[in-house]
Formats: sequence, C-alpha cells, structure tokens
Amino acid sequence: MSQIFEYLFGQYAEYSTLDISLEIIAVVFGIASVLFAWFNKIWVYPAGMISTIIYVYLLLKWSLLGDMMINAYYFIMSIYGWYVWTRKIDDTHVTPISRTTAMEKIVEVLIFVATLIFVYVVYITFDKWNDWTAYVDTLTTAIFFVGMWLMARRKIENWIFWIIGDIISVPLYFYKGFTFTSFQYIIFTIMAFFGYLAWKKNLDNNLATV
Repeated sequence: MSQIFEYLFGQYAEYSTLDISLEIIAVVFGIASVLFAWFNKIWVYPAGMISTIIYVYLLLKWSLLGDMMINAYYFIMSIYGWYVWTRKIDDTHVTPISRTTAMEKIVEVLIFVATLIFVYVVYITFDKWNDWTAYVDTLTTAIFFVGMWLMARRKIENWIFWIIGDIISVPLYFYKGFTFTSFQYIIFTIMAFFGYLAWKKNLDNNLATV
C-alpha cells in the first residue's frame, strides 16, 4: 500500500504546501463546476472561475502553456456564458439547451484549427515544443476551447468534447506528476457522461412539449 501511495503521490514531496493546497482547492471547485453544469445550474460559472484562476497560476509554473491558456479562456468564456445562460429570450424564458446548427458546426471547426495553430506558435515562441506532452496539450486545448464555447451557448454537444478531452487529460497529468488533477479528470469524464444524459433528457422533454 505504501508503494502505491508513493507511486501516486511521491512527487508532491518536492512541491510547496501552497501549491498542493491550491491544486486541491482548484480540483474541488472544478468538480463543483461540472456538477452545476450537469444539473444545468448557473453556479457552473462562478465555481469554474475560481478553479480557473488558480489553474492559470499553477499551469504557468508547470509549463503547460496550452492548458494555462485553456483556463484563461475558460475565465473569459465564463463571463460570456454567464450572460447567455441568464439572458431571457422572452418575458419568462432564458436561453434553452439546444443542438448545434450547421453554421455553429463550421465555427467549431474554425475554433479547433485556429486553436491548434495558436498554441503551436506559443510553444515554439517560448521554446517549449520539446516533449510529447506539448503535442497532447495542444490537442486538448483545441478540444476544450470548442467544448467551452459550446457550453457557453448551452449546446448539448459540449459534453462530447469534454468527455474526449477529459479522457486524454488523465494520463497527461499523471505523467506530469499532478495526481490530484489526473484524478479530477477521471471524475470529470464520469460526470460529463451523466451530464450529457441529463441534458439530453431535458432537451427531449422540451421538444416533446413544443
């Protein structure tokens, strides 16, 4: 048992108590944010903003520039999403859960490709394109950028992008030595699956009443 614990958490012996505490706090608020998203609650955004602010600081220290930009982008998109989710489309209804339109699918592709190029340029500029994690980080950044944009617009397909990105992120963070964050993405994957089912039920019910 001690060997397993050492394998999973031994790297934390080299980290400061502050960084360990911040990572745990960011994980807690990150999980809370996904839980709120699962139940389609506006609190997804304030909880997520706390988590992302902490991760911007930590990821910069960990040299995961793509993920750092993901979290900075999350913060900005959280403000936009907060507005969209509370915007009333008439006197009594706010923006509902819906599926992406053909035009939005084109925007998805553009965001994905533009993000790949942008993150690659950032890694090259800072001379960080020297490990396989840079390739994976660039890919997950593009996936999560699209997912966050879709979530802000309350599109059910956002969960598909979260599931794919979360699965890829589990081994990435474990390899980098951030076990708590790796575990967080395992939880995120499970929650995203159930979040998709919950949103699909909500969407189907709304369509049935139209």
